[in-house]
Amino acid sequence: MLKDYLRLHFIVLLWGFTAILGKLLTVPPVELVFWRTLLAAGGLAALLLGRRQPWRIPIGQVGRLLGVGALVAAHWITFFLAARISSVSVCLAGLATLALWTSLLEPLLLWRRVRGYEVGLGMLTMLGLYLVSQAELDQLLGLGVAVLSAVLSALFSVLNSKLVKQHPPLRLTFYEMLGACLSVVIFLPFYGHYFTAGRGVQLGWHGLDWLWLLLLAGACTVYAFSASVELMKRLSAFVVNLTTNLEPVYGIGLAVLIFGVEEKMSGGFYLGTLLILVSVLVHPLVEGWDQRRLQRLQQARPE
Repeated sequence: MLKDYLRLHFIVLLWGFTAILGKLLTVPPVELVFWRTLLAAGGLAALLLGRRQPWRIPIGQVGRLLGVGALVAAHWITFFLAARISSVSVCLAGLATLALWTSLLEPLLLWRRVRGYEVGLGMLTMLGLYLVSQAELDQLLGLGVAVLSAVLSALFSVLNSKLVKQHPPLRLTFYEMLGACLSVVIFLPFYGHYFTAGRGVQLGWHGLDWLWLLLLAGACTVYAFSASVELMKRLSAFVVNLTTNLEPVYGIGLAVLIFGVEEKMSGGFYLGTLLILVSVLVHPLVEGWDQRRLQRLQQARPE
């Protein structure tokens, strides 16, 4: 069990490392997501073949999975863009608002009740986000793009929560990575013509880009996903979700270690980030308590 816990924390550490890799890579964000999704789709295809798992899904579901993949591509593009135009720490602080947007989107898309504690934690998150924005006024654009990335990730999470019940996770993710890659391929001509200021599409690798891309696609995507799916068979969803919420903590810590002074922020930034992280970490605790309370009420209700 201890080995599983340590492995889970290592996976979350890898996820926290993705923003740093996005900063180290010289490939622009859109082209970077193309390479990441192409390599990840190839790695997942190899896993499917190696484990002799079936590929086929109902034809009516293909378009839906590819569409969700396009959403993943948009999330990753904005995520890497935020890390480039601001700092890794600001990017991860904005991404930490994911739980807030998920709690707002779930009642709208899944028709579930609005939970009072989520409203309270959401207000705490917004206060933290306000403190971060006031402390780092010169990085507001990057923070805004990171928050947009968190909204896109929340939308993906809510939609994926329904799809994961219908398809095996490995096959589901393969089609979503394929959809993400195809959506970027379709977008590249427009991007190269309208958004690159005449530079065009830049798919070439420079320096250590090959190493960072292999780490990003192989370790942080294919390995981290397949290993997390395996751990979910033995660890509770509560433990997995609580540990996953530590991603910004690990990422910000690694950024300070690797980039040094460039990643050191003001006291207001860390206070705001702390409030966001408190709301994120408290959420699964309160959610678990609320579910146990409802179960007790149902059990106590007379037949």
